[in-house]
Amino acid sequence: MKLGGGGLRPAREARTVRVRDGEVLVTDGPFAETKEQIAGLNVLECASLPEAIEVTSRHPIASIGTCELRPFAQL
Repeated sequence: MKLGGGGLRPAREARTVRVRDGEVLVTDGPFAETKEQIAGLNVLECASLPEAIEVTSRHPIASIGTCELRPFAQL
């Protein structure tokens, strides 16, 4: 396993994931507004976007806030 970092794909390629009343809501594009703050960062290793959405939907913040999902840029 490699630990490290890199650039992210452009914000226009982001997906936002929220869970409300047990329903997973996925929206294209970034959600962050100027009043919002980054509360943390999680790095997921997933085989596909649908898998990443499913994993993200289980994050505790997804049920009370919004998770922005962006892939790493290919270098």
